[in-house]
Parts: sequence; C-alpha cells; structure tokens
Amino acid sequence: MSFILGKKIEMTQIWDKDKVIPVTLVQAGPCFVTQILEKSVQIGFEKLKDKKIKKSQKSAPYRYLREFKTEDKYKIGDEIGIDIFKIGEKTVASAISKGKGFQGGVKRWGFSGFGKSHGVKHGERKIGSIGSAFPQKVFKGKKMPGRMGSDRITVKNLKVIKIDKENNLIALKGAVPGRRGTLVEVKT
Repeated sequence: MSFILGKKIEMTQIWDKDKVIPVTLVQAGPCFVTQILEKSVQIGFEKLKDKKIKKSQKSAPYRYLREFKTEDKYKIGDEIGIDIFKIGEKTVASAISKGKGFQGGVKRWGFSGFGKSHGVKHGERKIGSIGSAFPQKVFKGKKMPGRMGSDRITVKNLKVIKIDKENNLIALKGAVPGRRGTLVEVKT
C-alpha cells in the first residue's frame, strides 16, 4: 500500500486529445517516517522551523503527523516521495470538507419547505413538524438546522493523471474535499 500526505493546491483541467479532464492538484511530500509501530508507520509532513518546535515535538518536529497501516519495512528517517505512485493508478483521498457554518433544514438536509402561495405565510424554508404529541420530546438524531460541513470526507477511485517530481505535484482526476491548503491523505 502506498500513502503520502499533501496539501490541496487547486482544481484545474488538463486536455487529453479532444476531451477535458478535471483534476485537483495536490502538493504531496516529501514525508518522513517518524515512528514505527507493530503494524503501522507514523509519517510527518511539513517540517517546522526551529523557533516553532515545542519540547514535546523534539523527536518529530513536523506540523502534521499521521499513522498508516502497512506491511512494508521502513526505518525511522526514511523519505516517502511521490515516486511511489504511478500514472493511471487508482487512489483514495481523505480530507476535512469546507465548513459552511449554521444552516437551516432546507440547505443542510434537502427539505422542501412549504408552498409559496395558498395561505402559507412566511413558511417557505421552515422544517415543519418535529414530532408527535405523545412522547413530548424531540428524539436524538432528528434532522434539524445546525452546523454543516467540516466533516472528514473520503473519495475513492481518483485516478493519478500526472506527476510532477520537480514541484512534488500529483494531479488526481476529480474533486478532492476541502478548501485550498487543506491537509490531504492520499493512499492506494
């Protein structure tokens, strides 16, 4: 299994003969092995400056640390670069989605709201009834307005279209979750 950490740069498009392929550019690596556990490896991405390192970070002075399960043999200090991926290989990308703040039921859950005429007054985007008369409470998990976004999203089957080793860029076909600058985990 191949894995690497990177940052989402932007979405763009690449021309392939007569068709356009939408791609997301991810600046991946270099990552370094910081710890070896029984069945997994911890890697670090984006080295911190000396003045930013706290006492507890002396052994692994990286901004991001993530753990991946693997059967491969690594040593502490090994570098993981984008050369572990091949063009045409299918990958899985995970990141934190864009935060959308407090949203109503229509945007958050896709409720239809009420009609816009025939006696309905100021009710186009209301959620409607939230329960029956007997239990006299709102059950947990009820779909209601609230905070939306900022969830961990995993997108599968993203094909590697292009690899730029000089700039550490990987072009993945399709959309990767998150805003620009979001940490992205890419693995096969």
